[in-house]
Amino acid sequence: MAHTRINLGALKAFEAAARALSLTRAADELNVTQAAVSHQVRLLENQLGVELFRRLPRGLALTDEALSLLPAIQEAFDRIDTALDRVGDGLAREVVHVGAVGTFASGWLLPRLAEFARVHPSVDVRLSTHNNRVDPAAEGLDYAVRFGRGNWPGMESRYLMPAPLAPLCTPAIAQQLRAPSELARFALLRSYFVDDWRLWFEAAQAVPCGPINGTIFDSSLTMVQCALQGLGVALAPPSMFARELAQGLLVQPFDTALDAGGYWLTRLALKPAGDGASAFATWLERACAEYASA
Repeated sequence: MAHTRINLGALKAFEAAARALSLTRAADELNVTQAAVSHQVRLLENQLGVELFRRLPRGLALTDEALSLLPAIQEAFDRIDTALDRVGDGLAREVVHVGAVGTFASGWLLPRLAEFARVHPSVDVRLSTHNNRVDPAAEGLDYAVRFGRGNWPGMESRYLMPAPLAPLCTPAIAQQLRAPSELARFALLRSYFVDDWRLWFEAAQAVPCGPINGTIFDSSLTMVQCALQGLGVALAPPSMFARELAQGLLVQPFDTALDAGGYWLTRLALKPAGDGASAFATWLERACAEYASA
């Protein structure tokens, strides 16, 4: 069936509301009134003959029909945005949307993006950071760099490099440490991977520490910032904080490192990769392989 009278405005209103699960936030994003968004969504529902949202007391929920429709609409808008980006400045350019866990983006990728731009001057990288919890479909990403074991359902994963975890702290704290077991005297800063410290103590053949309590960080970047202020010891990948270690702001007091996963380049298995995205993936894999073998 051809839906010749469905306009882009109604589809855009639905996409924004579905992504935000809120008519109010969708209206703010589109710079229109909530009533206008609601009207466009209801118009689309009437034309399709299905309900797209279930109205809840505190927001919206997607129906099965909406869940089926949303990825196709997002991909279509992504392709339109890419085409507009390529011709908007009069040049044939391609934009690659990349999401990267913040630790990898700050500690490794950003200093090397200039090299990619030099090798591929017609490809622009649009970079966003995340805390390892990312939805490539909802965010319209070509690729997402994640930390883990490579087992994300529905994703194609390519291994980039190892990222073993080790204690990192200020020199003042390091001077007070003679054995791994003494780390338990200080605040052990932790991420949502709650077993990492226990596993590190086992790898170090140290007396297991007791229950670890305190602040839980969703990013190694913020966790290490806390360690830099002398507020505890972080368990993070030293390779991503090479500058702080070289400057003497951080110290790795013990050599033991925990293999808790590595960095992976992931993409939706069913989403085709454009020329620019493929070029970025090839460059990134090569650069990471060279770094890991150096």
